[in-house]
Amino acid sequence: MITRIKNGTVIDPASGTHEVRDLWIDADRITAPSDHADSVIDATGQVVCPGFIDIHMHEDPVGADGNLESYDERSVFACMLHMGVTTAVAGNCGENKYHPADYLDLVDRDGTPVNVAMLAGHGFFRHEAGCNNRYISATAAQRDRMAGEIREALQRGCVGVSYGLRYEPGMDARELVETAAGIRGTGKLIAAHVRDDAAQIFSATREFLDAGLQLEVPLQVSHIGSMAGFGQMEEFLSLIDEYRRIRSDIFCDCYPYDAFSTGLGSATYDEGWLERYSCDYSVLELCLPEYEGQRCTEELFRRIRREQPGTTTVCHVMRQADVDLAYRHEAVMVASDATLDHGRGHPRACGTFPRVLSRYVRSGVLSLDEAIRRMTLLPAAQLGLSRKGRLTVGADADVVIFDPVHIQDRATFAKPLTPPEGISLVIVGGKPVLRDGEILDRRSGKSVRG
Repeated sequence: MITRIKNGTVIDPASGTHEVRDLWIDADRITAPSDHADSVIDATGQVVCPGFIDIHMHEDPVGADGNLESYDERSVFACMLHMGVTTAVAGNCGENKYHPADYLDLVDRDGTPVNVAMLAGHGFFRHEAGCNNRYISATAAQRDRMAGEIREALQRGCVGVSYGLRYEPGMDARELVETAAGIRGTGKLIAAHVRDDAAQIFSATREFLDAGLQLEVPLQVSHIGSMAGFGQMEEFLSLIDEYRRIRSDIFCDCYPYDAFSTGLGSATYDEGWLERYSCDYSVLELCLPEYEGQRCTEELFRRIRREQPGTTTVCHVMRQADVDLAYRHEAVMVASDATLDHGRGHPRACGTFPRVLSRYVRSGVLSLDEAIRRMTLLPAAQLGLSRKGRLTVGADADVVIFDPVHIQDRATFAKPLTPPEGISLVIVGGKPVLRDGEILDRRSGKSVRG
């Protein structure tokens, strides 16, 4: 089946195209112009570009019945689709909600709203190896087991390895290098939520980048707004430049908000966090229905952390000026860090990509072409996905059509699942899957394997 998308402004970072022209799709691939079309889509006045790639997000869980929980509006993959993402890279920060290679198999068995790539999360395999105390070092036997299981996950299609050094304080650089040894020579990347933030971000970043240089692989520093967004961003970006002069495939990702989100029981909230962020308990929101719209107190913090450590939080401590500065740097990609707990959480899950297009493009911080490149071609290249992030002939037919004047995020901290405005059509694998905010197909997504 051949589809013609006519009269849209086609922006393709891979070819440098930015012009009003037609785009042709044959089945699940971009194709050359044809004399015949089975269907025609009129994109007059709109941008036609590759589907967005979210290089850093967190997947939907797998239910007790062995099925993916990705088919209602509270699904994080459904949120991805609403904001124009066609490929989501899950398993970040060392966290997998299920064996990552088995997760890819479930995606292919059942389909998902978007295409899914997986990172092999070191933290998942650390616990599988029996190292359940995050504050202690792994034994040599445990490191060997982790290395073997991560190597197997890479062989089965995971596109890289992720680490959550913040979340596993007991791990050291030796554990990182030894457990990631199987990535050498594969071209796959290592992504990391580094060990510390705020004033300690520089030593924490050097620790990760030095280990990555030893492994000689592409590197991704995760969600830098929530790591260096406390007055350190300018110096942090200079540090990234220092390492990029050694390896040009070192990049960062960032979401466009001044609050982060993580579990209340995580090491982020260990003793000393108030001093680190120069704040009090009122910066915290607990994503629990009974506390909706309220800020935290010391008594509430201690009780819920003790009794319900898995509670998702939103922490309002970052400086927006630092986040804005991050997007001016050429090595910073757009990513959501999306994670949801039964529909509760941070608006980044449903607003990130439209927010960048409205906040940074319309203000002139980024050109439209550059913003799209950071959402498409750049993450595709970093991941080694040669058919994603582009509209050249033979590329996968993942396409988003949006109004550049009216695209706008609408998700808020009070209502984080509110879909954006201005995205008229999302196509995954050649099939229209979202039209004017309505999801048409929740099972067109497939696994993306490296």
